[in-house]
This record gives sequence, structure tokens and C-alpha cells, in this order.
Amino acid sequence: MKLKTFLLSLAVGAAPFQVMAEGIYTRQCNDEVKVARCEEWMESGAWRNGFEKAEPHESVNALDFYEQYSKNKEQWNAMFRWLEETDLLAIPGGKHPIEGTSLVVSVEDSKNGPLEKRQSESHRKKIDFQYVVKGTERFGIIDHETSIPNCEYKPDVIHYDYDVSKARFYDSTPDKYFLFFPEDWHIAKINNDTDNQDIRVIVVKLDYVE
Repeated sequence: MKLKTFLLSLAVGAAPFQVMAEGIYTRQCNDEVKVARCEEWMESGAWRNGFEKAEPHESVNALDFYEQYSKNKEQWNAMFRWLEETDLLAIPGGKHPIEGTSLVVSVEDSKNGPLEKRQSESHRKKIDFQYVVKGTERFGIIDHETSIPNCEYKPDVIHYDYDVSKARFYDSTPDKYFLFFPEDWHIAKINNDTDNQDIRVIVVKLDYVE
């Protein structure tokens, strides 16, 4: 289904956000035992470092999370500690460095927009931590098998042409955070189904360690 045709179907009452499309949306692993252990680790909260404000969203790849956290604990722990100790609603918008690290937190007061005006993207050197602390942001995650890069990769981003009917969509609210690793090709700040598209989102670019 082409993008224009799909968007037209929205106008006549289709409900694509309730359909779970089949495809490849994240890094794959055939070791079911390893994946199960990583999921148990994520659910245990061993990563928290005191952070109690939100849980990882169900779409987070637990294997990637476990491996990247294990390789770079100091950076992850610093981020989670900062998030817990900071009033995320009162802090001014803009860039805020996390002391003692190379991390910079972007506090973005923004608006969602129509899907057709939002770009898909992925990154290779950084991990996107995205946490909506006010409002509702809709994310899309696109299928690898039916998506094609439409530009060169630079400086740490690439965009895709994708089949909208194969995309998965999730609403982000203040009780969950999202993590997008290199194989999580995503779309941010998509209009939700409410009349309020205003959001405050916390974005941190963590280092991806090979």
C-alpha cells in the first residue's frame, strides 16, 4: 500500500494503529534462552540506579539494552540518576549536560505532526533514549524488509522510504520510555488521536558500543 493510499484510508475510518503488522522491526536473535534472560534482567530493574519515574516500553529490545548497559554502565547510570534527581517538568527547555559525562540532555517542548510530514530514521553511533514527560507522543517503528534508504548516511542518521501499512505505532506517555538502537528504524512526534498534540520530551543520545 502506498503512503497516499494509506493516508486516504485513515480519512474514511480505518484503524491501522490497532493492527500489529508482521515483519522485522528490531535486531533478531535466535537464542531464545539468551533473549529470555535479557527480558528478565530488564524487568528486574537492575538498570535503574534509583530511577523510578518510568518503565521501558514493551517495544524496547531487551538484548540490546542488556548488552549496551553492560558495556557502558557508567554512562547509563549517570543518565538514570540525572533523570531521577531532576524535576523534568520544571527544568527549562534546551540542552543540559550531565556533569562528569559526555552526555547532553535535550529537553524539548514540541508538537506532534501529521505522519506524512515526519521522517523515519535510524542511527549507528548513538542510541536514542526518548521519554515523554508531558502529553502523548506517537512513535512509529518501520519494517526492515519493506523499507529502503532514501539518502546517504550522515552524520549519524539515515532516512527511509517505507510501507506505512507494515509500520507499528505506539503511544508514548510519562509512565514509559523508549530506546531506539541501530536496528530500530523509527518515526517520532506523530499526531496522536487526541485534541492535544503538545508534548515535552526528554532525549538523550547514548554511545552505541560495538
